[in-house]
Amino acid sequence: MPDVMSSSRLIGVGVGPGDPELVTVKGVNALRAADVVVVPVMDTGERGRAEATVLHYVPAEKVLRVVFALNERTDRARREAAWDAAGAKVAELLAAHEVVAFATIGDPNVYSTFTYLALTIGESVPGTVVETVPGITAMQDLAARSGAVLTEGTEPLTLVPVTAGSAVLKDALAGPGTVVAYKFGRQAAEVAEALRETGRIEDAVWGSALGLPEESIRPAVELDGEPLPYLSTLIAPARREGGRGGKL
Repeated sequence: MPDVMSSSRLIGVGVGPGDPELVTVKGVNALRAADVVVVPVMDTGERGRAEATVLHYVPAEKVLRVVFALNERTDRARREAAWDAAGAKVAELLAAHEVVAFATIGDPNVYSTFTYLALTIGESVPGTVVETVPGITAMQDLAARSGAVLTEGTEPLTLVPVTAGSAVLKDALAGPGTVVAYKFGRQAAEVAEALRETGRIEDAVWGSALGLPEESIRPAVELDGEPLPYLSTLIAPARREGGRGGKL
């Protein structure tokens, strides 16, 4: 991509885990104020969760799909080529528009596609102002819908992407505090095993498609090893004793 100077703004907008009512007022305002709203899609072409959420607030003609290698983890060359192509497309938009918004599920600073796009644009289009609007995360939504308390008092909170491997999850579960696991659907069997080995399965809960018609929220003890939706979220609450205020 050619190096060009820009006076445009690229705004990463977190649109939450799927329920359109969980987009913040600031997020809605940013989407509506942008000249164009980019939504990431896979090369399979189906409508993603971010796009479906955005369409509740802005007209379809303002939304532009850009293909990202969202599901490519093994072929680095293919992934890099897809990133370069996506970055080039967004660079074209920044050359033509003053404000480009990029909608991402959850929060743009938590395991988000936007992070890589911002780095690419920073290198290829110097002078672009990059901003983010925070979004509600899946762990917050699952906690609210399931009644699981994420933290109390001095408890730590550990967030683990299970795509890093089940060993990382086991290490977290062996420690103190609440453990949240993201993207564990394909490794559901390994997750269930780790929960049982560490004695953390009884109070744990998992959820997928939060806020959508196909929403599923269930106790982790019901995990039977069958694969779950990729974007499943798990909360294993801290071991709590001593009643109210026991961790203060």
